[in-house]
Amino acid sequence: MCAAAGLAILVAASALLCRNTLRVARVHPVMPPNSRSVTLEARDHVTLSASFLEPPEKTGRCVLALHGIASNRSGMVPFAPMLLAEHYAVLLPDSRAHGESGGDLITYGVLEKFDALDWMHWLRQQGCEQVYGLGESLGAAVLIQAAAQEPAFRAIVAEGSFASLEGVAEYRIAPMTHLPAWIAGVPSWLIVRSTEVYARHVYGVDLSRILPLEDIARTSTPVLLIHGLADDRTPPSHSEQLARANPRAELWLVPRAGHIGAFSAEPQEFRRRVLEWFNEN
Repeated sequence: MCAAAGLAILVAASALLCRNTLRVARVHPVMPPNSRSVTLEARDHVTLSASFLEPPEKTGRCVLALHGIASNRSGMVPFAPMLLAEHYAVLLPDSRAHGESGGDLITYGVLEKFDALDWMHWLRQQGCEQVYGLGESLGAAVLIQAAAQEPAFRAIVAEGSFASLEGVAEYRIAPMTHLPAWIAGVPSWLIVRSTEVYARHVYGVDLSRILPLEDIARTSTPVLLIHGLADDRTPPSHSEQLARANPRAELWLVPRAGHIGAFSAEPQEFRRRVLEWFNEN
């Protein structure tokens, strides 16, 4: 009886977590001024939406800027002025299942990495000879996965990425069990693995394939990793693992910065490091 009840609780928890993981409430973006609204048909025929900003002086240098989960293109607008000032055009997409883009499910890179590559090719068609990537949180993980598929970007900047989806999920679930740290890992491990099984069989999404740690190890694209030392959503150890996996990657750990908070904590240093990374590559 107790085993059956425990199994029922595990299945219910997995189903709830899966629904909350693959779907978030949409927030419609505020369009940045002086931008052009554009759309793209993804490989699975979902319509993706974005805003495109161009500097007065076109240089053929462009940045694809990807937001994190439960956000939209508006979350990346604060980075646009520093890039436009250096004559980079900026593309701000709504990720699938976010903002004005189509799609019902967030797949954490299974599909999004191909969306990023399709946007890169779209930028090429606009005259962008050099394409760079700037990603925050999930957007950072998507860029790392995309770069492993194709050497599409001259360089990318990835802030607050996870090294593995399973690892960050277990980290976030453990406190919810209200158990001592030494044992909380067991139920969180079970919930995450059963959620993966549920997602695979009910939604056809294999979340166990989301491993930026393996992707960064085989990419030739220069990657600047940024992580706040006060990040309580995704521990800095994730970016440290990513940096160790690729000798070409560089890591900037930012004191007092929370999750994707480096620009707020150190705006001048953030600007200097990001622009130098793009200019050097």
